[in-house]
Amino acid sequence: MRKFNIRKVLDGLTAVSAVASASSAAQQQQAGNRETEIQETLQSEHFQLCKTVRHGFPYQPSALAFDPVQKILAIGTQTGALRLFGRPGVECYCQHDSGAAVIQLQFLINEGALVSALADDTLHLWNLRQKRPAILHSLKFNRERITFCHLPFQSKWLYVGTERGNIHIVNVESFTLSGYVIMWNKAIELSSKSHPGPVVHISDNPMDEGKLLIGFESGTVVLWDLKSKKADYRYTHDEAIHSVAWHHEGKQFICSHSDGTLTIWNVKSPTKPFQTITPHGKQLKDGKKPEPCKPILKVEYKTTRAGEPFIILSGGLSYDTVGRRPCLTVMHGKSTAVLEMDYSIVDFLTLCETPYPNDFQEPYAVVVLLEKDLVLIDLAQNGYPIFENPYPLTIHESPVTCCEYFADCPVDLIPALYSVGARQKRQGYSKKEWPISGGNWGVITQSYSEIIITGHADGSIKFWDASAITLQVLYKLKTAKVFEKSRNKDDRPNTDIVDEDPYAIQIISWCPESRMLCIAGVSAHVIIYRFSKQEVTTEVIPMLEVRLLYEINDVETPDGEQVPPVPTPGTGSNPQSIVPQSHPSTSSSSSDGLRDNVPCLKVKNSPLKQSPGYQIELVIQLVWVSGEPPQQITSLAINSAYGLVVFGNCNGIAMVDYLQKTVLLNLGTIELYGSNDPYRREPRSPRKTRQPSGAGLCDINEGTVVPEDRCKSPTSDVKDNSFSRSRSSSVTSIDKESREAISALHFCETFTRKADTSPSPCLWVGTTLGTVLVIVLNLPPGGEQRLLQPVIVSPSGTILRLKGAILRMAFLDTTGSLVPPAHETWREHHEDKDEKEKAKKRRPVSVSPSSSQEISENQYAVICSEKQAKVISLPSQNCIYKQNITETSFVLRGDIVSLNNSICLACFCANGHIMTFSLPSLRPLLDVYYLPLTNMRIARTFCFTDNGQALYLVSPTEIQRLTYSQETCENLQEMLGELFTLVETPEAPNRGFFKGLFGGGAQSLDREELFGESASGKASRSLAQHIPGPGGIEGVKGAASGVVGELARARLALDERGQKLGELEEKTAAMLYSADSFSKHAHEMMLKYKDKKWYQF
Repeated sequence: MRKFNIRKVLDGLTAVSAVASASSAAQQQQAGNRETEIQETLQSEHFQLCKTVRHGFPYQPSALAFDPVQKILAIGTQTGALRLFGRPGVECYCQHDSGAAVIQLQFLINEGALVSALADDTLHLWNLRQKRPAILHSLKFNRERITFCHLPFQSKWLYVGTERGNIHIVNVESFTLSGYVIMWNKAIELSSKSHPGPVVHISDNPMDEGKLLIGFESGTVVLWDLKSKKADYRYTHDEAIHSVAWHHEGKQFICSHSDGTLTIWNVKSPTKPFQTITPHGKQLKDGKKPEPCKPILKVEYKTTRAGEPFIILSGGLSYDTVGRRPCLTVMHGKSTAVLEMDYSIVDFLTLCETPYPNDFQEPYAVVVLLEKDLVLIDLAQNGYPIFENPYPLTIHESPVTCCEYFADCPVDLIPALYSVGARQKRQGYSKKEWPISGGNWGVITQSYSEIIITGHADGSIKFWDASAITLQVLYKLKTAKVFEKSRNKDDRPNTDIVDEDPYAIQIISWCPESRMLCIAGVSAHVIIYRFSKQEVTTEVIPMLEVRLLYEINDVETPDGEQVPPVPTPGTGSNPQSIVPQSHPSTSSSSSDGLRDNVPCLKVKNSPLKQSPGYQIELVIQLVWVSGEPPQQITSLAINSAYGLVVFGNCNGIAMVDYLQKTVLLNLGTIELYGSNDPYRREPRSPRKTRQPSGAGLCDINEGTVVPEDRCKSPTSDVKDNSFSRSRSSSVTSIDKESREAISALHFCETFTRKADTSPSPCLWVGTTLGTVLVIVLNLPPGGEQRLLQPVIVSPSGTILRLKGAILRMAFLDTTGSLVPPAHETWREHHEDKDEKEKAKKRRPVSVSPSSSQEISENQYAVICSEKQAKVISLPSQNCIYKQNITETSFVLRGDIVSLNNSICLACFCANGHIMTFSLPSLRPLLDVYYLPLTNMRIARTFCFTDNGQALYLVSPTEIQRLTYSQETCENLQEMLGELFTLVETPEAPNRGFFKGLFGGGAQSLDREELFGESASGKASRSLAQHIPGPGGIEGVKGAASGVVGELARARLALDERGQKLGELEEKTAAMLYSADSFSKHAHEMMLKYKDKKWYQF
């Protein structure tokens, strides 16, 4: 039996705790009986945690590569992530363990492999021939910093340029260094005294593999003869070099410079450039040099059989174009097209018909990697239109402020959203197919549909089809268009509840069956939407203004109305009902000149044309009260069967009948308790204490919240990531008492009082102080009567308590199955009169128990707070199971979800643990340390859904999906797409008879003869260290995980044994290496001191 520490218990709770401790033995006995009644099928072996897929634009991209044969695109990021894209639906995410920035990527073209160069001077070889790519080899440079890499087509020798100006050569098969090194001092002229700077470019002559072109940052370019190990030509220029590109015939190359110029050089004329071009420079009179421009960061030189070559470059704009957007310039013959981009250019690549550098390139598209977007430009069509991007890369179009995840949605929902979303698509895209078309789709093993909804800082909401580990945008809703836009700062007196983004979405409540949608915004506004396939024009937008009071004694409500006092529950069999009304107010300031009765945003008063999709049913706004802004909404719920929406904040709760457009309930949080307030609080004026926001986006606060921080936008960054929770269940200060906010709301049909014999519609309310209160709903009959008779709302007197803020509530029936809230099925709202008559006769679909239920058929309330979970038997209200989820941390998200035809509670804690508990007994089934809470974004967006799925926003631009289901983990290998497919390499260009006869064609080179150990010797061991990767065994594990049966398990066990033997072999090799290095050092010591006398030591 748990001992209570009296010092931690408030005066008002002493009685409650005494009752709890006295009844614990009875509860345990009842729990034993209950366990035999409900058979729980979920066991620990049904759970396993693993990441599934990552969607969205790669955050902070830094490198780009393309395999022209496999047609696979690779993007590296500043955090060491690697994203691979094939045909739409084929995506892959990998991560370098070090987290160092990716500076360059090089495909082994048509080999199913990729080399990545990182800022920590490591090279990694990735195996792409398995569904989850893995590193086969790594090479760590110890003494030199990597600046540029080049891997010639169909070569196994990788050239690595360094900051010191040297070039090393790596065998990509064994990932070992060749003894062949090109030293900077041999490459440049001996008469030159200054260092040429880091290597910024390496490439071999397209027509002669034995000639290597090396570009140094200072402006020097060297053509190096690999066989004779000397420089053939040196080309010097005053300006620093950023990039170099060859003409395919190997007779000319082009350099881009820091002064915005391009220089074209003839290979055999090193004295001066053949031509100098300043693409964006103003040509001055008198033959003077044009004014310098910004650096040209990259240039590509691509030829065509039919016409002029393409010169494509980024940067190079003149310095007087301040504020101009970043540009990509395409020069083709005499025409120059300047293509403006929305974000700065990270890198670009020209896609060509051939992988061979010594053939006409025939460019057909340009991939432009921007800071926050990926753009493909069609070079073959006039005007260079862009391709329509099929990847889900627009998650961050406006910053994500919240998201919700729904699995097993009605089958007609995705087609309905897709059909209305298809009309929103832009026009003017290229007519051609998306050119990145490599890989194959995985096998779809999931039969259910999944939908993700994201809310954004600009007030937009996006619906995504997330079925079968893919992601595709279905429909976008702009909630801000209902409000007047402020033209200048003087017109924005009321939006100062937030620093910025006044339309940002905070909470989404959605009923998939009825398609009713309700959102709460950061400016204390709530909008209810109804789905329709028909376009309508709304003449007057329906609107309600709610004055949510903190106390009711000395502040008058609009129109002089007084909110009736709360009845004391249980004083009679027929308690007084609460039916206050609210009307939009016109007054804007109170008698003392303070802003009063004014909403934060102004609703449009002109007719609003609404396209098919989600259309406004009602706008509700909280108003200013005597100079105090309305507090942000912390919880929200809608019920389509009842026609009600309810929301709360740290001031109180309001309920609205959206069918009759009336306010049913408008109470301060303290007033909800009536005379049962355990804290003995007296209502106080909002003027005396400014209340910081309660739960919701501001729920996780850093220490004490200062009033000025009360209204930070959901997109504003949190600098302090300590996440110490100041609120707890042991409330000792008046400041904390006054901040009790509504944190959870749940409509249901259940037992509201201990004496109830049948369930009835009600609302369960949870607060940040761990209290659960029940409000009874008395609904009129359906049809015509529902629109004419009022809904009666009354408190039930039921109060339950938990430790920590209430997060989630749900209800189970006698068999342990989830009782979902009652709902209507969707029907077209704008239909003809005959249909409306039929609709009036329909009753809402209620999946709750019928009211004729016998008393023996009880229910169970499942309540999850930040600290604990309880299962309470109804109507007796006995706590039959209790689980303290965490003592030292707190739960950020708790969801009651279905898995394998059973129900469980899934929790994500601030300490990084993901836990699941069986229901109703709350047995721990899974407890895995997943990730620490490093920022507010994870806390705000983490959510679980049915069938073992979960997600969160892993970066500002990406959604990470994960599963906690063993079955999904096993099937994942089959569901993932394949990046590598067998494709025949195109034939090499025909040299022609005369070129073959007179030696004019491409000269091949036996690189093995030059770079192999027999010719060049061994490289210095201290220069780079080889690290074997885990790629081999991971591939086998991946292949084995999709196969069911003992054979697969046995094979996996053998593989693991092989891996252990391999590790033993590596350890032996390491020991041999250590012994070898010791003997080497001993030999060096012996040579050093061989000729010295004993007294010279």
